[in-house]
Amino acid sequence: MLSAPLPPCSILLLAGGRGSRMGGRDKGLVPWRGRPMIAWLHQVVRSHTDDLILSCNRNEERYQQYADRLVRDGEPGFPGPMAGIRAGLAIARHPWLLVLPCDAPLVDTALLLALRQASQATGHPLMLRQGEQWEPLFCMIPTTLCAAFEQAWMAGERSNLRVLLNLGGQSLAVPAGDPRLANLNTPALMADITLQSPETALPDEKKPDKPL
Repeated sequence: MLSAPLPPCSILLLAGGRGSRMGGRDKGLVPWRGRPMIAWLHQVVRSHTDDLILSCNRNEERYQQYADRLVRDGEPGFPGPMAGIRAGLAIARHPWLLVLPCDAPLVDTALLLALRQASQATGHPLMLRQGEQWEPLFCMIPTTLCAAFEQAWMAGERSNLRVLLNLGGQSLAVPAGDPRLANLNTPALMADITLQSPETALPDEKKPDKPL
């Protein structure tokens, strides 16, 4: 028996950081295996949404090809990923916003489907978790929480993890050391030959039961 199709969701790619560990370079545009890191993510997520949002604070003309819409942080000075999430929630067109960081080019379709399916089952904000390690930038957020995020921001909160936990956030477990969550945020990590190669073709959408 075929499972019911998942309802539409908006997707937000976070590429608005300062890139301190990259010497100030714009991480999403740093080449990895022949393409900008953001291109690998775009290849995987594009078929999952008709509302692809990208958070960036520079190089908008280069990022435009990887999104339907761009957003900027509401404040100057690279205030952190929660600023990008706040901006994405404010314009998302669907009831759920799937958030991913730009420096995780090994994300695959199975992981996206698992996040989307689990969020529909719980109805609560959802974050990936490796053992005791939360991964708050790999998450699903109901867009009805936009006002709660705004309230937290105005109160001085800058931690996406704390906000989601305070709003009843739940976890989706993945194996410890799952390479799909590898953040390639330093030159050394980008050069690590032990990382798995991403698929060069679009993932097979007909295999939702691929295990996490």
